[in-house]
Amino acid sequence: MFEWLDYAFMKRALVATSILSFSVAPVGAFLVLRRLSLAGEALAHAIVPGIVIAFVIAGLSVLSMIVGGLIAGVSVAVLTTLLARTTIIREDASLASLYLVALALGIFILSAAGSAVPLKSFLFGSILGIDDETLILIGATATITLVSFAIILRPLIVSTIDPVFFESQSRRPGLVGQWFMFLVVLNLIGAFKALGTLMAVGLMILPATAARYWTSTITSYLVLTFLFALTSSWAGLIISFYAPDVPSGPAIVLVAGGIFVFSLLFGPQGFRLTSQLRGAPKSSAATAPEAAE
Repeated sequence: MFEWLDYAFMKRALVATSILSFSVAPVGAFLVLRRLSLAGEALAHAIVPGIVIAFVIAGLSVLSMIVGGLIAGVSVAVLTTLLARTTIIREDASLASLYLVALALGIFILSAAGSAVPLKSFLFGSILGIDDETLILIGATATITLVSFAIILRPLIVSTIDPVFFESQSRRPGLVGQWFMFLVVLNLIGAFKALGTLMAVGLMILPATAARYWTSTITSYLVLTFLFALTSSWAGLIISFYAPDVPSGPAIVLVAGGIFVFSLLFGPQGFRLTSQLRGAPKSSAATAPEAAE
């Protein structure tokens, strides 16, 4: 029954996704709370050209891919803000336009360079073939993320719940949001080699949206988001082990999607709450977790 534990590649994949779940859970939770879920999806595609260019120049070097991905992701984020402030196009349209161009550019460069690495591995990842460098990258990403959240959690909660009050009380109100978006890009790069550009954001968003149907406090929300991410990762890996034709990344995201659908149908704040509140204004518990328990 547990023969999959006899294989070293499965153990490495389980360790990698466990650490990754710790890292992406708080990032995904606040992406959902700040209504930036689609921005996370856009940034997941925006890092592709940087990673591909780094791969073409330096090969399968994790450090070069980190640098390339960070440059591409941060550049798209900065250009999005610049276009929104200096042109008539709104921020969502600017981000959508830039990430589509970035994704197409990355795939074009990869194909034109005649890479020996198949395009499928860039799109869907290769969690079962993860190497030591990638494990170190995931561990470093998780460390930076968790330490950062220990520092910025309180101001991040305030800026999420009441941005107007936060801006009035902070001398540099944009710093917290900018650092949070950096963490989003960093975690997408950490998940890139494991899950690929198309699936990386799935482990970040789906557990967070599923957990939202069950909790109404920040602490329980973050814990449940992590548990859902961890369950999705382990279950997806086991499914892909017994079904070799099923890629691990999509299997993980499909399990997370199943948890989301179950939560939507049976969670205390899912369809059941919606039917109870039909015709009446929604309570604060139905719209955002409370800042403190």
